[in-house]
Amino acid sequence: MAEPGHPPALHFAGVSKRYGSGARQVTAIGNLTLSVPSGRITGLLGPDAAGKTTLLRLAAGLLRADAGRLDVLGLDIARDAARIQPRIAYMPQRFGLYEDLSVQENLDLYAQLQGLKPAERPARYAELLRLTALGPFGARRAGALSGGMKQKLGLACALLRVPELLLLDEPTVGVDPISRRELWAIIADLRMRGVTVLISTSYLDEAEHCDEVVLLDAGGLLAQGQPEALAAGLEGRCFAVRHATLDRRTLQQHLLAAPGVTDVRLEGTGVRALLSAAAAPPALDGGTWQPVAPTFADVFVDRLQARRPRRVPAQVTQAAEAGDGVVLHVAKLNRFFGPFHAVNDVSFDVTRGEVFGLLGANGAGKTTTFRMLCGLLPASSGELRVAGQDLRTAPAEARRQIGYVAQKFALYSNLSVAQNLAFFAAAYGLRGARLRARLDWAKAEFELGPFLGSNAGDIPLGYKQRLALACALLHEPPILFLDEPTSGVDPLARSEFWQRINQYAAAGTTVLITTHFMDEAEYCDRLVLMSQGSVLAAGTPAEVRARAATRDAPSPTMEDAFIGLITAHEASLRRAA
Repeated sequence: MAEPGHPPALHFAGVSKRYGSGARQVTAIGNLTLSVPSGRITGLLGPDAAGKTTLLRLAAGLLRADAGRLDVLGLDIARDAARIQPRIAYMPQRFGLYEDLSVQENLDLYAQLQGLKPAERPARYAELLRLTALGPFGARRAGALSGGMKQKLGLACALLRVPELLLLDEPTVGVDPISRRELWAIIADLRMRGVTVLISTSYLDEAEHCDEVVLLDAGGLLAQGQPEALAAGLEGRCFAVRHATLDRRTLQQHLLAAPGVTDVRLEGTGVRALLSAAAAPPALDGGTWQPVAPTFADVFVDRLQARRPRRVPAQVTQAAEAGDGVVLHVAKLNRFFGPFHAVNDVSFDVTRGEVFGLLGANGAGKTTTFRMLCGLLPASSGELRVAGQDLRTAPAEARRQIGYVAQKFALYSNLSVAQNLAFFAAAYGLRGARLRARLDWAKAEFELGPFLGSNAGDIPLGYKQRLALACALLHEPPILFLDEPTSGVDPLARSEFWQRINQYAAAGTTVLITTHFMDEAEYCDRLVLMSQGSVLAAGTPAEVRARAATRDAPSPTMEDAFIGLITAHEASLRRAA
């Protein structure tokens, strides 16, 4: 609903949008009727291919609806687009920064493109640089910024003219928790100034920052309302579960197989379970069930699981052997880029069958460390051993032990799904009967059949993730490297992904993962937290959380621990300097 006395900022009346033609036609938005209130923050959530980006592009005037009427700020966008455009701002998922230009040069360019008068620019620049904390980096090349800083610069460029309506398409994807918190502070400040914000996100906890949420599925409206009001409908169905002897991952798998259980995810020292309507907690010897307040994440899973069956990945029998004990050994690892010390004396060991997390803020050195471990970047100094092979002297032998899923998946977007599978199988040296068996396995296990003839660049993000993981596992590697594999993927696909990873770990596969989802850090057996190229903390998730505990906050979440430890460390470095 709109604010009292104000018309809605957006009103969709029977709006439809289709792509393609004939048998390949896809309905992205189907007969949608929806109002977005003015002067408030509205969150737009849904699974992959729900229609979120299409809805935002329709609202921005970048697409024309095939049917229905869309009013933006009280005007029909089909007739009055020219009058609407100066009053709105739109930030797509990949904002068009010019990476060879500096921060200031990007601002100058977008000010010119948006027609901002030269006399107005200095004051606007100063305000935006203060708001985004980019003031000290005006001369830095945009391509040299961290991921979080790039997102803040993109937002600053979109806000050079203060809009009445701001449309944001997943601005926090791939951004660390500190930068996410900073971006949300900017959004909250805009709301205080009367700007209407419509923001899509794949982080369900961000729904709690919104005045209202819209949940889409398959191009239609599934739910709309205040997050707390929607969550109230699940009262009595959410529980914190702990067990005296079972570890958390085993407890999760046990409960997921129990009748009446809709969802289970790791949380704190136990798991969080969502039961189906009217279901009682299943019997669990040695376990305790404690009712907890429902959240919007529970709403999301409950509404979506009711529309599609939960898929349980096939059991993994046995991983390829990489030997017992230490599988990855890293000692005093360093990497310089010119005078810049990107990775500074990093050391850790990972054992067989362990899920090991590499966490840190944008620019902390995680990806550089990851690329050195994969053999994609030479180390400046230090020791790197993968499955007993010295990565510096026998890189080919070491790389054969690794399956690698890169950020943004590193698929060949102009090749079909089937061609990508065939290419990676050939690259891993698969031939004859084994080649045919592994390709058949990948297609069946990851349910890729309907997309085999489609280009990889055209399939939904969740299926891109499945394809990337299938390609990495074709040669049955004993070690799996995953670099932010769930970034931008919807929560149901993330849950399925982690069920599969847990099974591989249980069968003996060693998994090294980087992630910005702090709930995913809970799935790690151990992790290291990096800051400015060095290891800041190491241990189990519980041990890392305990390091951040204070008298006022004795039980911090992983996100609280991440922000608290890194903020304190960086403040101490600034004081020392």
